[in-house]
Amino acid sequence: MARFDITMTNAAVERLIETTDNPRHLYLLHAYNRHRYLEMAGRWEEIFAPEMTVEHPVYHFNVFGISTTLEGADAVKNVYSEWARTGQSIFYAENEKLAVGDNVICSTAVLYQQTPGAVLAAGGAPVDPDATYLVKNLEHMIWPYDDEGRLLGEDVWEVDESTREIIPLDPSEVLTSSQSAALLAPLIKPLPARRTALTS
Repeated sequence: MARFDITMTNAAVERLIETTDNPRHLYLLHAYNRHRYLEMAGRWEEIFAPEMTVEHPVYHFNVFGISTTLEGADAVKNVYSEWARTGQSIFYAENEKLAVGDNVICSTAVLYQQTPGAVLAAGGAPVDPDATYLVKNLEHMIWPYDDEGRLLGEDVWEVDESTREIIPLDPSEVLTSSQSAALLAPLIKPLPARRTALTS
């Protein structure tokens, strides 16, 4: 794409990986990095591998004027599946700032989510339902992990909805999940050995 490059969405994560020495923190960052790449590639099923995510994750979203909780793997899988089908799993990030602890990763970033006009129109936005857009907003995220380095869920919220922008995309700029998967495949790495990383 001319303006956005999905292979750079996790650039801040990978920079932090390069400068992190704590083995446990490094493992969580690799898990976070892998999760986000898998999501953007539409390979969401792999996120629910038992070494990556607990059996009953809980996601809290407060974005786009909607506050909702997803309880359990099936509820989360339904959202990931729909996003992959409609191209909403395509994200770009700017100015991401990250912090990692023993059981949590926190992120603040300007995010751009590719979204069909029909989805936005259904929510009341004055857009062309046949076009595709990027929804730009500032988001905070907290991802908690258990002692085994497995994701417990996500807390995601929009900081200030007054700064939200809806940016039209030229058809040549629209990325499909399969195109994203091909671009991201070289960047999707297996997790480090968990037992070594979490106990050293």
